[in-house]
Amino acid sequence: MSNIQKAFSNGKAFIAFLTCGDPDLETTAAAVRAAVNGGADLIELGIPFSDPTAEGPVIQGANLRALRGGVTTDKIFAFVKELRKDVSVPLVFMTYANVVFSYGTERFAAACREIGIDGLILPDVPYEEKGDFLPACQQYGIELISLIAPTSENRIAKIAKDAEGFLYIVSSLGVTGMRSEIQTDLSAIVAAVRQNTTIPCAIGFGISTPAQAKKMAGLADGVIVGSAIVKLLEKHGKEAPPYIADYVRSMKDAIR
Repeated sequence: MSNIQKAFSNGKAFIAFLTCGDPDLETTAAAVRAAVNGGADLIELGIPFSDPTAEGPVIQGANLRALRGGVTTDKIFAFVKELRKDVSVPLVFMTYANVVFSYGTERFAAACREIGIDGLILPDVPYEEKGDFLPACQQYGIELISLIAPTSENRIAKIAKDAEGFLYIVSSLGVTGMRSEIQTDLSAIVAAVRQNTTIPCAIGFGISTPAQAKKMAGLADGVIVGSAIVKLLEKHGKEAPPYIADYVRSMKDAIR
């Protein structure tokens, strides 16, 4: 069982997303620890990118604030290395192909292993093009996490059979952001996944309330929340970590 899959071994997993460097890396570190203390089983760390195509306005704003603050990929690597001294939950980078390409794919994967990153999510890389990144990830033991969207349909079986770590099920068409309701037939998608892999699946995009989290956890093995947490950072800035701990606790309680 991989480190990422262990996050799903104690019941339903709560996965928290944070943008590195929003508003600064010190606050990101405090926010990660707060999320873990609140019960987060896995943390997705966003490496900011100037044109994040999968992100809605909340996370786009976080990307811009972080980039304006001078965050770089190397600074994020140093930050994670420091974080790993006391944070043991699985850590996954979420970023875009351009960030990895420009850094050098093999160099990026090697650095991930060195600092203790367990996986990588690249939302702008379709399944058919993951061969540009998979060999380097496999060489350095980094699990390349696949996404399944409502439009994946006849590709679900193929994506699921090749999946590593966990499968990220995108709840809705469009970009990240809080939604009042999720109307996709996710039970059919999860059923198709279950027929083709034993790897856990988690639902993300649009989940922000304990009631939504409970409903999604009834379908999948875990839930992913980003915009609602980033919104707390946008509102409270450096004072956000205690609010994040309370919020994560309420979400984790809902999915137990």
